[in-house]
Amino acid sequence: MNVVEFLISPAFLNGALVTVALTVLSMVLGILGGLVLAGLGAVRFAPARWLARAYIWLFRGTPVLLQLIFVFNVLPLVGLRFDSFTCAIIALSLNEAAYMAEIIRGGLLGVPNGQRPAAQMLGFTRSQTLVFIVLPQVARLVLPPTGNQLIGMLKTSALASVVAVQDLMLVAQRAAAGTFDYVGTLIAAAVLYLLLTTIFSGVLGVIERRMDTGRKSARRRKRAALVLAAEGGR
Repeated sequence: MNVVEFLISPAFLNGALVTVALTVLSMVLGILGGLVLAGLGAVRFAPARWLARAYIWLFRGTPVLLQLIFVFNVLPLVGLRFDSFTCAIIALSLNEAAYMAEIIRGGLLGVPNGQRPAAQMLGFTRSQTLVFIVLPQVARLVLPPTGNQLIGMLKTSALASVVAVQDLMLVAQRAAAGTFDYVGTLIAAAVLYLLLTTIFSGVLGVIERRMDTGRKSARRRKRAALVLAAEGGR
């Protein structure tokens, strides 16, 4: 059982890099798609809302593996030919967009409605209200569930091996088939997945702490401003 040899082998390290790239790209595109879907779900134009709801219903209600195989096999039939890595990015991003849309919608609902008219009464435009008041609060609300989705995407990306993406899972499978050392290869893959999960979780934890520190600083500045205003009115 040559676990250490597998861990430091170029094939396993390259597979881990492919897994990271697949995870990050799919997550970024999924967040952008979720923003679009959440925006469509909030407009007054009913057909746009129905379209967003139908999309979320479809992609949350069908398995990711089915979506991967569908994209990989059906796109060439309509003249769209991509490599396996791109097909996996497309499928995972489309799936993730449905979940991120619900997370973002929950974040928007978590911001008190009274803040928007209050900001406009203070002279903020709608765009300024969205950028400087609403979105910072939404970001703090959606960061923890988005982090969970990122960790989930890291593990879900292993399904891309089914469409021949050279990720960590496929590298481990091929190494096991070539050496018959199934225990060593799978343990090595598990260690690398755990390492990547730990790194991602640590980065997310740092971001959450910094955002919380920024919120506390903003509260302190607000209290200081209120104290100065009260003292100036005496």
